[in-house]
Amino acid sequence: MRNAVKFREKVKRGHRCLGAAITFYDPTVTDALCGLFDFVWIDMEHNALTLEAVQNHIIATQGGDTTALVRVPSHDPAFIKTVLDIGADGIIVPNVRTPEEARKAVAACRYPPQGIRGYGPRRPSGYGRMGGPAFCKAANEAILAIAQIEHIDAVRSIDEILAVPGLDSIVFGPNDLSGSMGCMGEPDNPAVVEAMTTVMAHARQANVMYGSGGGNEDQEFWVKQGVHWMLIAGDISLMLKAARETIEAVQRLWAGR
Repeated sequence: MRNAVKFREKVKRGHRCLGAAITFYDPTVTDALCGLFDFVWIDMEHNALTLEAVQNHIIATQGGDTTALVRVPSHDPAFIKTVLDIGADGIIVPNVRTPEEARKAVAACRYPPQGIRGYGPRRPSGYGRMGGPAFCKAANEAILAIAQIEHIDAVRSIDEILAVPGLDSIVFGPNDLSGSMGCMGEPDNPAVVEAMTTVMAHARQANVMYGSGGGNEDQEFWVKQGVHWMLIAGDISLMLKAARETIEAVQRLWAGR
């Protein structure tokens, strides 16, 4: 929870948080990247990461101030509870389309009376060293509940979604949003860009954090929109970029030999 608080503090003082997506199983990937990024986006929705692997990635963030955000595969409150109990700083719930879904996502992240999270924290409580009302209150205040906006239905209901108490942030899924608008694979389609721009304007009015979840490669667009946090790379893309650059550099040496 300490790194969730640090994330909030960074945003409050105007720092734009940058992050990397984690898809590899080995936690040394997170360990290596933590010194560079403000947060890691540990992705369980589109990758074969087990709970044990996710826990190891979360543990790898604990030596510094990198925030561990976990995108869960569904809205299942029981699964969200488990991910929080292994130490996630925040939960990204995919494809939130209605205010009711947003309320359920927030409730799954919070202990009563603010939510429905069952009590049984392992790592966050120091394996039982902490507990009681003070711990639950601190957890409710720290944990980041994030709704991913990636369907036109969410765009149409954005004011009601943003008004849900306890919703800490929204983040975009431009590719799936484009699919729901009839132009799959076109996150830069003018209609999709307009929809996201409109949502961000409403988020600013509602004083709700908003972030970029990738898809639109024009990072200048996101910067101009004033996003509070940006997913700017992934473990696979970073590896492939370094591999291409290294190969090209050596090939240039051979060509000039």
